[in-house]
Amino acid sequence: MFSNLRSLIFKLDPEIAHSLAIKSLKLNFVPNILDSNKDNDLFKTKLFNKDIVNPIGVAAGFDKNAEVYNSLFKLGFGFVEAGTVTPLRQYGNPKPRVFRLVEDEALINRLGFNNLGAKNIADRILSNKQIGLLGINIGPNKDTNNRHNDYIECLKVFHRIADYITINISSPNTEELRNFHDQNKLNKLLKIINNEKTVLNSNIPIVVKVSPDIKDQEIPKISDVLLKNNIEAVILSNTSDSTRDELNDIQKHQKGGLSGKPIEEKSTKLIEKFYEIIGKKIKIIGVGGVDSGISAYKKFLAGASYIQLYTGMVYRGPNIVNLIKKELKELMLKDGVKHFSEIIGKKTIS
Repeated sequence: MFSNLRSLIFKLDPEIAHSLAIKSLKLNFVPNILDSNKDNDLFKTKLFNKDIVNPIGVAAGFDKNAEVYNSLFKLGFGFVEAGTVTPLRQYGNPKPRVFRLVEDEALINRLGFNNLGAKNIADRILSNKQIGLLGINIGPNKDTNNRHNDYIECLKVFHRIADYITINISSPNTEELRNFHDQNKLNKLLKIINNEKTVLNSNIPIVVKVSPDIKDQEIPKISDVLLKNNIEAVILSNTSDSTRDELNDIQKHQKGGLSGKPIEEKSTKLIEKFYEIIGKKIKIIGVGGVDSGISAYKKFLAGASYIQLYTGMVYRGPNIVNLIKKELKELMLKDGVKHFSEIIGKKTIS
């Protein structure tokens, strides 16, 4: 059905198409997906000590305002991450700000943390209890005078609502946000967050979302900071503001963060490099170009314990979880794997 509709959907502006998708999910127009692997033990796992049906999650950016997370669980996702949320409502960057690169199976966005603000989003979640594991991705307002304080304000709002909170330091669309990848700046931010958790008497798991564009020499430094601050998981990675040279689509030079197939290999290599240092001390959530069983398999082999996607759903449709699990199952059975966790960090299967 999606393949028949895709050509029509792709004639719409990408942001309008996304808004229609959100409205459809809000109205409960959730496809009745026949999932033969719904309760398959091959995929069951835990995230932050909570049972989830599979390790496939929705990346932040799809459900920015936490409007349709329960509908996404019904589509089969094991966990959902809403946001990025800022303390105050903000419009984001001027439109047009999302570009569909069909030839490359990619998106470029320069949205700029458009969202309704922390209180509005928290009230919505409180009035619509989540039926699965829900993370909240947080960031600072564009015109804030104190970015540390913005992260703390969001932590205060969501620490009793979310199942985990992701600290977004890696969007390329908020000026100088990526400066937090500096070892000293990141250490200071995470210490402030951990101190506030103590004040709040909160055990909320903290996740850090890292840029795919960092240099190799930064990886051990960032890993050291994450380990010292008892960070429970790291998301590798966000969108890329480079990786344009081999793209084919005419819109490839649009400013913003690139997601989808062109960053698959880049993010997988980053996962492998982090895993060599942190192993299983910090869980890795792999993001970037996941749209199939083989792309998910490669992320697990590199060291990811979980995966997230967004752009893959744009190109393969709402049935993507079922498609990935079906393809994954075939690959695992072929290699004699009884549970996906057996291949985490193995790099290759003989």
